[in-house]
Amino acid sequence: MTNTPANEKNRRRPRAVVAVARFFRLASLVVVALGCGSLDAARAQTKAPSNPSQPAGVPAPAANASTAQKYFTDVELINQNGEKMRLYSDVLKGRVVVVNAFFATCQGSCLPMNRNLEKVQAAFKERMGKDLYIVSISVDPTVDTPQALKEYAKKLNATPGRLFLTGKKENVDWALYKLGQYVEQREQHTNIFIIGNESTGLWKKAFGLAQSDELVKIVETVLNDKPAAAAPATPGGK
Repeated sequence: MTNTPANEKNRRRPRAVVAVARFFRLASLVVVALGCGSLDAARAQTKAPSNPSQPAGVPAPAANASTAQKYFTDVELINQNGEKMRLYSDVLKGRVVVVNAFFATCQGSCLPMNRNLEKVQAAFKERMGKDLYIVSISVDPTVDTPQALKEYAKKLNATPGRLFLTGKKENVDWALYKLGQYVEQREQHTNIFIIGNESTGLWKKAFGLAQSDELVKIVETVLNDKPAAAAPATPGGK
């Protein structure tokens, strides 16, 4: 029996691909893995999609709003229970989030990715719905109604803190754009998870089809991130 070289074994094993970014750089994240698309869709995606315009009706942030709120905005989405949710104030603010793009009728990578997120949910069950939220945003909002997403959530044994979001297409497109996940065709969605700690400004991206234990480790590092310590005051206030 021949031995398989270690590097050959590693090539066979999907690994999480991690990159760190701050929230104001999310829109420029490079698409590194396509979702359910064909080869033609993959070729089409080599050209960056046109950036969507901010929808009418997105409330202007207050003058004293945080930089994060001004960037993400409070565009309105709808969760699987039919409840309206503002992107920054209700979904992201003060939380650690794991975000992915999907659509419920996807026959490709969506279900395996969301099964991975089910395992992340199980690994952090004590923190789900408290400081950790898993946020799945539909790239097919005209088909993925709240009721359809509620049925999809049941298949994945979703617990409190697991959000499936849809809404007006222009609103969903804007939210996806702000999270670096916007595509023009649903089949071009990425296999990338965006993992962020809004309080500390740490954001990472990970390959959604990696082994679940690797994804759990990445989520844990973001959960455990702490705000930078304030510089000590100098004598005389200088």
